[in-house]
Amino acid sequence: MARRKRFTAKDRARIFAAHNGICHLCRGKIQDNEAWELEHIIAWALTQDDSDENLAPAHVKCHKAKTHKQDRPAINKAVRLDNKRRGFVASKKKLQSRGFDYPKKQPLIDKSKLPIGIGARDEYR
Repeated sequence: MARRKRFTAKDRARIFAAHNGICHLCRGKIQDNEAWELEHIIAWALTQDDSDENLAPAHVKCHKAKTHKQDRPAINKAVRLDNKRRGFVASKKKLQSRGFDYPKKQPLIDKSKLPIGIGARDEYR
């Protein structure tokens, strides 16, 4: 599996300048004091493409929203299809529980050890 590239400050500045400091998701200007991230336009997990054409600056909130609403479902679907292609199909059958090993109920009081006149020995009087 390929490893993700670590971007230097120089790489980040070059890509930020190429996009004029505009968030590619909401088209809003990224202010100097705002947090931003490099965002893969097409998810890295799908293409493993770290080229400048596939990278753009994005607000942290915008990036998180896109990742959870678009990228994650697409990645999950690609993994499912790849697993199906390889022959790994999820079973539709429910797993059967083996049940529980309940200990046999023990009486709280051993009636055979009670004095005469109480409990089990009442019938011998």
